[in-house]
Amino acid sequence: MPRATLLTCLVVASLLTACAGPAERPSASASPAASAAVGPAPAGAELSGIDVVFLSTMVGHTERTLQIVRLVRDRLRDDSLRTLAAAIEATEADELSAMRGWLPTTGPGVSAAGHDHAGHGDDTALDRLRAASDADVDRVLREVLADHQRAAADLARAQVGVGRNEQVRDLARRIDQSRSAEVELLRGTP
Repeated sequence: MPRATLLTCLVVASLLTACAGPAERPSASASPAASAAVGPAPAGAELSGIDVVFLSTMVGHTERTLQIVRLVRDRLRDDSLRTLAAAIEATEADELSAMRGWLPTTGPGVSAAGHDHAGHGDDTALDRLRAASDADVDRVLREVLADHQRAAADLARAQVGVGRNEQVRDLARRIDQSRSAEVELLRGTP
């Protein structure tokens, strides 16, 4: 999904959910590994509509990231790219678990659990990876993943500016930093 579209969706969704009020604390918490990496549920479990929209959008984006790396991990030739893909998979699986635990399952006007994330991302990118020859799969992954992670960094950066819950904003800062660093690694690899 292009950066402008992600940012537009975030802004529109924030306007639509701004009146929803704070969300209730979810009954289930994140896994211990995810909690260690991302932290416990946000303090007071008070999430604004924009925080819920960000987390829900990032869940979908992260699910797509995992699809991307898992689709080609056994075909990668470059050891450093294979290591980076494995690190991305481990980090984002932990973040995904934590974000799902933070999302409310009930609350006034909020039902993040029922949101379908299948549309996040570009199916053309997955098709490119599926069609890539063994000789080209490393290059295609670098291109696809760099674009995808740049979009995540942009989305996270936007959340830092508008989010209300400090723990969610902290997560957004870390996502911005890590995804931006990944993009540099992906684009700097020959």
